[in-house]
Amino acid sequence: MLSVAMPNIVNSKSQFVDSEMHLNLPSQKLNLQKVSVGFILQMQQDLHSPLIPGLPDDVAKFCLALVPRSEFPVMGAVSRTWRSFIKSKEFLTIRKEAGKQEEWMFILTSDADGKESHWGVWRGSGEKLKVLPPMPGPMKAGSGVAVLDAKIVIAGGYVVDEGTKCVSDDVYQYDSQLNRWNLLSKMNVARHDFACSEVNGQIYAAGGFGSNGDSLSSVEVYDPNENKWTLIESLRRPRWGCFACSFDGILYVMGGRSSFTIGNSRFIDMYSPEHHSWHETKNGCVMVTAQAKLGKKLYCVEWKNQRKLAIFDPVDKSWHKVSVPVSGSSAVGFCFGIFDEKLLLFSVNEVPGYQTLLYDPDAPVGSEWQTSPFRPSGFCLCSVTIKA
Repeated sequence: MLSVAMPNIVNSKSQFVDSEMHLNLPSQKLNLQKVSVGFILQMQQDLHSPLIPGLPDDVAKFCLALVPRSEFPVMGAVSRTWRSFIKSKEFLTIRKEAGKQEEWMFILTSDADGKESHWGVWRGSGEKLKVLPPMPGPMKAGSGVAVLDAKIVIAGGYVVDEGTKCVSDDVYQYDSQLNRWNLLSKMNVARHDFACSEVNGQIYAAGGFGSNGDSLSSVEVYDPNENKWTLIESLRRPRWGCFACSFDGILYVMGGRSSFTIGNSRFIDMYSPEHHSWHETKNGCVMVTAQAKLGKKLYCVEWKNQRKLAIFDPVDKSWHKVSVPVSGSSAVGFCFGIFDEKLLLFSVNEVPGYQTLLYDPDAPVGSEWQTSPFRPSGFCLCSVTIKA
């Protein structure tokens, strides 16, 4: 404290302070060198040490893969080697082969006035397990959400600051195994209300609104191995309020509006990562308020008809509709969720008497509709399901 605060105040002590600093400098360097060498040695030991002493690594990996999912964050704190293994694709593969995967649903809800939001975690019994740590930064609207290797990626969006809309290029990732958030590389283009989906282990962001309020046709792809976003061939027309999904390695962009069409767009834009090209068909849904991919089909609800499920088959690009039964109120708006290969229809708002509907596409005719114990509280915004 004396060496920092006193030189500019008491001139008579400046010589003492300078000499003291000079005398301490070599020892400080030596200490830093000792710390650096010790840190490097510790890292090397961690990298080359066995996962579990006395066991071959293949056996140790199998043992770690048998631990219940709720214990992953604790396991990750044991050592770097454990943490690195738990985060890997290999860990997920071994758990799947061992039949130990657990399916959890992550649901984003907000309070009644929309000022606070949080992600909650649920399991199949309808039991709420926990609330996730808050995502860094201010609460945003219009973000893109995708799942990649048991991680939730949240990109872009906007926040209103003192009446001014600030559009973001930030990208955050939640690691569901380690229960922690981290910041990824920024997008090339700040955007909100855009289409976002995972395809072949990469994340695509297409269209939306930009920082100056213009609608966008730009498209970019995120490579997790390089932690980098790259701009690719643009959409054929600017598009916003749209959504995306993938089938058989092809990106599908649907819904929303385009500045080149009157009203809502029925175009389906399809991108082939293999051929780096777009093509289209005019056979999409319009004004979609909820959508989810289940198995090899896409399920949507349109604003004009909340009591019908529109089901898209990518094989022949056809649609068929299924009536939604009334549960508590015919005015209920829906947010979709997926669990155990079944479609869940959450009420967007808390509606007295409403029971969450469950649609099982594989059930016998006449018994596809049931009710589910899942019942998130608050305003339901989004949900994703992760097996790990």
